[in-house]
Amino acid sequence: MNKRLAAFFLIISSFAVGQAPNNFDTEKARVSTLLNEHEFAAALDLAKALNKRVPDDVMVYGLLTDANLELGNYSGAEASTQWMLNLRPGNRPALIRTARLRELFGDSEGAYEAIDLAYQSTPSTETEERAAILTEMGHLRFVSGNSDVAEKLLLQALTASPSYPDALGRMAQVRMAQKRYSDAVVLFQQRYQVAPRAGNLYELAEALQLARRNSEAKKAFAEFETQALLESGKKDNSNRALIFYYADHAHRPAQALKLAEQEIGWRHDIYTLDAYAWALHVNGQDAQARKQIEIALAVGVRDSKLFLHAGIIARKSGDRAAADRYLKQSAELNSKDSEQARNLSAGVPQSARR
Repeated sequence: MNKRLAAFFLIISSFAVGQAPNNFDTEKARVSTLLNEHEFAAALDLAKALNKRVPDDVMVYGLLTDANLELGNYSGAEASTQWMLNLRPGNRPALIRTARLRELFGDSEGAYEAIDLAYQSTPSTETEERAAILTEMGHLRFVSGNSDVAEKLLLQALTASPSYPDALGRMAQVRMAQKRYSDAVVLFQQRYQVAPRAGNLYELAEALQLARRNSEAKKAFAEFETQALLESGKKDNSNRALIFYYADHAHRPAQALKLAEQEIGWRHDIYTLDAYAWALHVNGQDAQARKQIEIALAVGVRDSKLFLHAGIIARKSGDRAAADRYLKQSAELNSKDSEQARNLSAGVPQSARR
């Protein structure tokens, strides 16, 4: 599970933990631990076993959803989320997962509607959960092109929880899209101080580079690589970021592909498929790269980075019509990748871009 989702779902999936080895609640907590450790297949197996023991436990269906999401089993995730809603209509954990699925399926308005309902049912005393939900609301408004509303929602999240890492990261992404790179650097630095993980350092390094603080960026990238390599053999890792680092910054395509092949052996979610496709592309294997990126996009997600990669891969494959379509889709969304897509569509030389 990526760190954003892991933190998010751990907030909304709290259980009473018993002491007996076979205690049902203890086993549910064990599934949560496996998810946080990125042992998604093992988590899914245990959640299925618990579901057989107690078929009407709502949160077991939530755990099934989480594991299926990370493995790329989206039909399974959809089915288990629907069971959550059937068993307890309108429950908050199910609404949050519904929003995530709707976003993945390309329904950003439906996703926002679900997450807004979750927010309305969250007591004002639950400040961190409200911050988490507001952050998701801000993210959904941002990627759909409404930066002003996104900014307001993210400011609310940071008011509720000033050091909430995901809200800091999402606000930094807004600043990146606005080309306010120095502001983004400050926000990414704040996030890294409270959540010093390798993946967070990678985004800070990219922001430093865009802010033209090149010596600091070089140092941050080097520190990121060191940290990421220490965990790269574990399933709880920053390998997707490391793949993009090797592909786009360090220009070591063989290492990018080696890592991508390792990750795709563990999981087939759309973001791992994207990283794998990009690693194949930088190694000149564009036919296979296109196959992988199109499998990811077939889920329905509208993600500017995935569309950008699909456009570049299609262009390299000689399919100009598909490339133009994908780049246009990326450009219509909101992120720093959208800016790159606009530049590519307009034929702006690489040396002229920021």
